[in-house]
Amino acid sequence: MTEMVEKLRTIALVGHGDSGKTSLAEIMLFKAGVTTRVGRVEDGNTAMDFEPEELKRQISISSSFHQFEWKKNTVSIIDTPGDQNFFSDTKACMIAAEGAVILIDAVDGVKVQTELASDFAADFNIPCCIFINKIDRERADFSRAVEDAEKCLSPKPIRAHFPFGPESGVNGIVDLISMKAYIYDENGQATSVNIPEDIKETVEVEREEFIENVAEADDKLLEKYLEGESLTDDEIRSALRKGTIERTFAPVLCGSAIQDIGVDLLANFIVDVMPSPLDIGPRKGTVPDKDEETERAPDPNEPFSAFVFKTVADPYSGRLSIFKIVSGQLAGDGTFYNSVKEKRERFTQLLKITGKEQKPSSGAGPGSIVAVAKLKETATGDTLCDESNKIVYKTAEPIPSIISFALESKNKGEEDKIFTSLTKILEEDIALKLTRNSETKQILLSGAGQVHIEATIEKLKRKFNVEVLLKPPKIPYRETITKKVRVQGKHKKQSGGHGQYGDCWVQMEPLPRGAGFEFVDAIVGGSIPRQYIPAVEKGIYEASLKGVLAGYTCIDFKATLDDGSYHTVDSSEMAFKIAGSIAFKKGVESANPVLLEPIMKISVTTPDDYMGDIMGDLNGKRGRVLGMESKGKNQVVSAHAPMAEFLMYAPDLHSMTGGRGMYTMEFSHYEEVPAQIAQKIIEAAKNEKE
Repeated sequence: MTEMVEKLRTIALVGHGDSGKTSLAEIMLFKAGVTTRVGRVEDGNTAMDFEPEELKRQISISSSFHQFEWKKNTVSIIDTPGDQNFFSDTKACMIAAEGAVILIDAVDGVKVQTELASDFAADFNIPCCIFINKIDRERADFSRAVEDAEKCLSPKPIRAHFPFGPESGVNGIVDLISMKAYIYDENGQATSVNIPEDIKETVEVEREEFIENVAEADDKLLEKYLEGESLTDDEIRSALRKGTIERTFAPVLCGSAIQDIGVDLLANFIVDVMPSPLDIGPRKGTVPDKDEETERAPDPNEPFSAFVFKTVADPYSGRLSIFKIVSGQLAGDGTFYNSVKEKRERFTQLLKITGKEQKPSSGAGPGSIVAVAKLKETATGDTLCDESNKIVYKTAEPIPSIISFALESKNKGEEDKIFTSLTKILEEDIALKLTRNSETKQILLSGAGQVHIEATIEKLKRKFNVEVLLKPPKIPYRETITKKVRVQGKHKKQSGGHGQYGDCWVQMEPLPRGAGFEFVDAIVGGSIPRQYIPAVEKGIYEASLKGVLAGYTCIDFKATLDDGSYHTVDSSEMAFKIAGSIAFKKGVESANPVLLEPIMKISVTTPDDYMGDIMGDLNGKRGRVLGMESKGKNQVVSAHAPMAEFLMYAPDLHSMTGGRGMYTMEFSHYEEVPAQIAQKIIEAAKNEKE
């Protein structure tokens, strides 16, 4: 079993959308004999993209899994989404990999999601190599792509390949590790050739630089190199592997997935250089209910432990929990303990995932990615372990949601069905958020972008036959007062029998933004009996939930009860509650009420080329720029802007930057709405009420 762990490679294919991750996975599976034909994204027949929403858009929406044998090693690949809308899934699944292949388009270079994937790899301490894809394309530029990577990615990229061939349709690669040159024919067959004379000198320079970079991974080797001694091939390969695993550098390879150029060299590199679970070593966790750290080694003889990093919801077969085994072994059926939910779980069939299919497995050990169906309590992020040796592993946090839509049932009476069906979809997509806004009475679905929300709605209809309409959410405006006033709230009503009498004097004054509602009891001399004072506070508070301007909650004010009167027979809690609400309404009307709007803290990441458009658009949306900073070849703009202007910012940003920009948005504070805009909002609220 230990030998099997040593020969296991779990690799995440990551990078920006359209960099060729799925195409690379397809050609690898074909070359390894797993599939009988090479699927094409354009034809909708790939082994890795199979959901209808993926086939329609020709993009990966959810990470998919497969395995193949290469040089007596088992390579498990995770094909992750590259689209910003679905990048939370990429982050969640990367944590299950021992290594990552970062794909870069040789024409377009490094894009935003490529940088983000590199950042995730750094956060999770995942060793990386870089594959410059599409070197055969017109306008492909290997050197420029590497320079891009050197500016934006970590660890330091070092060239391990050098492409050559015709200016358009490059089909040759010099492997600087072995110093062998290969030319690929139209069927992807490689022929070993002598290094062409016209590039020999350049290759020698590249090789020297490569050896110098590799030597940095080993102090003894570096010393030997600096003393002018030549390094053996074994020493170079050993240092290359050590430096890659320790993230001293990221070797850069190249090729073309579509044309099957360099794919064999990449597969060789994965098994020869990239780490096994044993190379990565123990994974840290915590002991439940104790503030102490523990760890588990990737050893079959250690107690069983695993973490669930993905869930797939299916209306027929139920919930499929996909997890990474860290230590110990698991049989084809049995029980384990969920240390997060503190529940035992039973499973009847262990499954191995191969694209859209799940195949029964008789057992699995450390490093394996497997799945089980129909667990009752387990969700994404939970840890499974041996009950007598409990541990909890930390998993990836989802990327914050940036766009929200209100959901309206297409068919009357299906509101509850919307909520229950979407809750199941949320089990498999941790980047989605579902809330009910008690104030606006809307069901809100939040996600990473408009495409993310639309794909979810399509999935909702396909899986659960629930149809919904998407509407812009209502803005949670607020109201407040701007001056200090003192008013009387008096409720007096006489009818047969006991009457109603409550009388209070309330001083209202504005508070700083974010202070909320404050009530002060300043009654002296018993002008209002103590038992009625909470009723006055309740009357003021409940009345404040529907302000006088447009019916929005009134916030950030102080109400001081300082006088009043009562009747020994007719006074009651209800009478004083009504008196408090009367005082509130009178007070707000005479205290210059204003409308407030939510202001969001927005961070926009964009290439330099689009800065002018971004700044102009921010100003046009009443944004206030807080600052700018450089991040690689991108600029990060921080700003405050009204939520009302940014509800639909995701498609605007995509249009302005050609899909290269990204942003995050979170609530910051409330600010007064400009008078002319406030008037329109108030009129709209009155019309809706009528």
